[in-house]
Amino acid sequence: MPKMKTNSSAKKRFSLTGTGKIARKNAYKSHILTKKSTKRKRNLTNTSLVNDADMGNVKRMLCIGK
Repeated sequence: MPKMKTNSSAKKRFSLTGTGKIARKNAYKSHILTKKSTKRKRNLTNTSLVNDADMGNVKRMLCIGK
């Protein structure tokens, strides 16, 4: 049985926190920034946690757990 391969795009986009949760970056911060307020852009800088509904798919891509 071959080893599971980690999804290369997922390992660049997600990171594990110290408590085992999965962190992600926020969308809408790459372009068309002139119409967005400074407060909105600043809040998009922070990382968020992956939603519980998507946790299974992300864990499967990162080969975490079973």
